Formats: sequence, C-alpha cells, structure tokens
Amino acid sequence: MCTLVLAMNLPAENNNNSPTFESTLEPVVRIARAAGNKILEYYESELSVVAKDDDTPLTEADLAANQIIIDQLRAITPDIPILTEESCGIPFIERNEWDTYWLVDPLDGTREFIKRNGEFSVNIALIQQGSPVLGVVHAPVLEVTYWACIGGGAWKQQANEAPQSIKVRTAPDNEITVAKSRAPLNGGLLNCFLNKLGQYNVVSMGSALKSCLVAEGRADLYAKLGPTSEWDTGAAQCIVEQAGGHVTDTRMQDLRYNTRESLLNPHFFVFGAGNRNWADYLDHEAREL
Repeated sequence: MCTLVLAMNLPAENNNNSPTFESTLEPVVRIARAAGNKILEYYESELSVVAKDDDTPLTEADLAANQIIIDQLRAITPDIPILTEESCGIPFIERNEWDTYWLVDPLDGTREFIKRNGEFSVNIALIQQGSPVLGVVHAPVLEVTYWACIGGGAWKQQANEAPQSIKVRTAPDNEITVAKSRAPLNGGLLNCFLNKLGQYNVVSMGSALKSCLVAEGRADLYAKLGPTSEWDTGAAQCIVEQAGGHVTDTRMQDLRYNTRESLLNPHFFVFGAGNRNWADYLDHEAREL
C-alpha cells in the first residue's frame, strides 16, 4: 500500500538493504483500532475526569489507550521514539536529535468523549524530518478509519466495508463548505474570518475528524485560529496531503513538527484543491499569530 524509507539505526547485516515501511501501515491501523476498542470500554461507564496542568481534561480512557499504543508501537518499531500527549515532557534538546518519531494523540477530543457524542479519535502519525509521512485517524464510535502514507494516497474505511480512496475537492467560487467544531462562535478571530468568507455552509465535527472531512471532499476548509498541539494535527495532515490538500499556517506555509521547544501549533488552515489564498480573509491581528 505504501513504501517508506526511514533513517534508522539498523544492525550491520541489514545495512545493505534500505528499510521500508511497506507493511507498517496495516499494523498501525490495527493499533489505532485496538486503542479505540479500549476507549469504548470506558465510553458508557461512569467517567473519572481530572484536569491537567493546561486545564484540559484527562480520563482513564486517555491513559489506557496511550499505554496500548506505546506498547504496540514499540513492538513493531523498537528503534523509533514515541511522543504522545500523555508523555510529552521530553525536552527539546533530546527531541531535536530525532530524525523520525511517532507522534500520538491517544484520545483526540476528550471533551467530545466526555459529552458522549462520538466525535473523538485516535491519532497516530509518523514524523520524518519535520513532516508527517504516515497517518492514521480512527473514530471508534463512528466506526470510521482514515489512513495515508506518503506516495500511497489517502483512504477511508467505514466499519467492515471495503476501503475507499479519498480525494479533496476544489473549493467553489461561492458558498464554500466550512468544517468547524460544535462549540458556538462568540466573536473572536474565527468569527471575523468566517464573516469575510461571504456565504458559506457549515459541517460540524469534533477532533481531527474535521480535517478528514476536507480530505474526503465533504468540506473545503477548516480554519483553526486557536490553540492546538502537534499531536492534534500530525496524522490528519498526512491524510489531507495525500488526498491532494494542504495544512498550512496563516502564512500559507506547510505545518512543521518538532522544530522548537514548544509543541503548540501556530494557527492553521486545512483546505483542498485550488489556488485561493485563505490568509487574505484574515484580519491583520490574526496574520501575526
């Protein structure tokens, strides 16, 4: 399905053969689904929720899924480091030495999980030299999985149906479709941005699934003008890009990973085909963020 050449420290006897990830994507899909199944065990039960240092919620499901992913990724790729939302305290002086690493959000959309609306996902990305080269986004309640790797296209599988190749679409000149969260807009940068778009339709979704709506051509644009972290976007960025779309900052430059101490993303756009400059719709204040 995909062939990826990785820079890895291989045993001497393997040095004459280029290591590939031709068979790695399928196991990673299985890992994401295994984590999703564990999350479902907690989904209908009484939840114990605590607040992390950044005031975001943390549940037992986050921690259980995190452990499954770490254990199973280490089993298939023992030489590749892993950075997850729940184990993100690795200093940049160490991370800066990583050419290739796994970037994981074991439960993206914990607030959606707590609300029990089903719109949360397991996100697993492989980052190489600052760019996502493999990505899996799995939504266990919705029974949908998206995956991609560089050069292999982007795919979606609904429940047990056959996987389908997905592509972005070209945004129409008028009345584009915008993916956004279900939280109401109360002014702010995003509201100003959307007002400048003119007439538009909205499709609401939680977590990284908003980006996947762009990847499969159900939405033209997702603008995030607020805080996110790198594990929120890595997997979906690979899927969007392999579907023919883009994930950029507000200067229209591709999002990059592990380039500084902070793991926070800049504000960003997710969009499909076409040559529209979405930054043109930003206020000056938003362009500087």
